[in-house]
Amino acid sequence: MYLNNIVEAIGNTPLVKLNSITKGIPGTILAKVEYFNPGNSVKDRMAIRMVEDAEKAGLLKPGGTIIEGTSGNTGMGLALAAIAKGYQCIFVMSDKQSKEKQDILKAVGAQVVVCPVDVAPDDPRSYYSVARRLNQETPNSFYPNQYDNLSNAAAHYETTGPELWQQTEGRITHWAAGVGTGGTICGVSKYLKEQNPNVYTLGLDTYGSVFKKYKETGIFDVNEIYPYKTEGIGEDILPKNVDFDLIDQFIKVGDKEAALMTRRLAKEEGLFVGWSCGSAVHGALEYAKENLKADDTMVILLPDHGTRYLGKVYNDEWMRAQGWLD
Repeated sequence: MYLNNIVEAIGNTPLVKLNSITKGIPGTILAKVEYFNPGNSVKDRMAIRMVEDAEKAGLLKPGGTIIEGTSGNTGMGLALAAIAKGYQCIFVMSDKQSKEKQDILKAVGAQVVVCPVDVAPDDPRSYYSVARRLNQETPNSFYPNQYDNLSNAAAHYETTGPELWQQTEGRITHWAAGVGTGGTICGVSKYLKEQNPNVYTLGLDTYGSVFKKYKETGIFDVNEIYPYKTEGIGEDILPKNVDFDLIDQFIKVGDKEAALMTRRLAKEEGLFVGWSCGSAVHGALEYAKENLKADDTMVILLPDHGTRYLGKVYNDEWMRAQGWLD
């Protein structure tokens, strides 16, 4: 048996029990390890879905160019889909993303445009604005817009959610994931709550992001927005893929706590994962210590692989420069 192309390898990733970092915490705590996807991240799932839905809708035509704003992982998924289907890619990133992410995208044939991170979303220099402008200027191009494209959440409703239900044999009681575009957490949450309305969904946010306060107060507070270092979670906008009714609670995790937990996952669990994985695990375990019961089963999403962060989280000199290592 063989696959016809690399994108057919997407999905059916393993669920792995956490053993060391969960000592003393009740319940069973499992990690959904998404770096087993061919592009090494969970974003492969929604990338191929957005491309195929665009083809069906006539928005993406033969020989076309895919233009997207990305923190790196969605770009990789789109690039693999483009290679399999014969498209070109232009990806727009903010300058806070790791050099590894930029180099990986170039390695798979994409053109990369880097924009300043410390500008408002509607500033013409922001990566949202630049992606939209390039889409308007480039003939036969398609802008997936992962934030507001509901194919994002649909991909997880149809693949990731059912996988978790089957892998836990319906025993999952808590679902925890970082929130960026919102597609992963909300697509999975919708599916799981349809199977069991009591499944509790925990969204992990970061300081400098608007999500937690918006969920708790309904207020979009610009004072919540300030620069942070963790890549891939939190937002200064409200993406359409974030359905706040499907997320029961948000917990914020700081950059340092996320980075240190990421390193612990590698050393203590053998899970060489990305920075936002540390955010998800740190926040989920803080919740679990107080709330999980012995017969509960919590699943935490680990979105990507550690190779994207070799120059940052896994670099001792960089960590010391942040003041995060003794």
